[in-house]
Amino acid sequence: MIKGLAITPPVIGRIAIGKVLEKNGKRLPEKDDAFTITTQVQQRGEWILHPLHNSLIAQQDGGKLRSIPVTLLFNDPDLNLRAEYSLFDRTTGRPVCVGNGEVARRSTRDGFKSIPCPGPQGCALGSELGCKPYGRLNVQIEGQEDDLGSFMFRTTGYNSIRTLAARLQYLNAVSGGRARFLPLSLKLRAKSTAQSHRTPVYYVDMVFRDGVESKKMLMDAKELAGQSGEYVEALEAAARAGLGNGAFEETEDEGAEVVEEFFPAGEDTHVAESVSGLTAMQTRRVG
Repeated sequence: MIKGLAITPPVIGRIAIGKVLEKNGKRLPEKDDAFTITTQVQQRGEWILHPLHNSLIAQQDGGKLRSIPVTLLFNDPDLNLRAEYSLFDRTTGRPVCVGNGEVARRSTRDGFKSIPCPGPQGCALGSELGCKPYGRLNVQIEGQEDDLGSFMFRTTGYNSIRTLAARLQYLNAVSGGRARFLPLSLKLRAKSTAQSHRTPVYYVDMVFRDGVESKKMLMDAKELAGQSGEYVEALEAAARAGLGNGAFEETEDEGAEVVEEFFPAGEDTHVAESVSGLTAMQTRRVG
């Protein structure tokens, strides 16, 4: 295995609740009120829809995809959803610093350093350059053909990250550590807040799938887990080893996509720093 390269769960498609549109010569993110399932291929600046997208819409009323039937790859909530405070160089897309609120890994001129992580508001570099919570959720969609592949949902929204983190913990607890075997659904929900000026803010939740009694779901999960428990343990061990093999999960190419959609330069006047500028700031503050 190549050292320093994070081996992430295989991805065969994307799940999004927004898209990037060109406005006045700039590509800017725009939120949506429905899910979009895409392939990993772009054409003329737009992601190509995955065949599952239209087939699922045909099964729902209203013409919008607001519920997706899914299952999990793992029982361990932290493998299904990886969420950290993340800072990217918005010029190159290169990951710069990733932390969990206690400790962070930061890229400097002298290599990677472990430093205390007070979160974006308590970090001078993070508050200046736009550090955010950033989560990646891997799920399998009912009807996909690849047994080990997954669809990735990326988000920097507090509501989605907090809700999904709680749901994954609860689902694994109530199932006795067998969340992988539960039939679930990703649900799009809306809420209004003072910060959103009372306009709807959409976020992602995960629930038991409609039409199946929860008691039966839990009994079926127990039976399925008994048939393949060792297989799942080996799969999770392999996933942990792969994710722990690199300092950052995103490569520079993937980081450029993340920056365009979730860390746009227009959000902050200080974010157009070059790598050398970031390194100089890090050296002054860390060293």
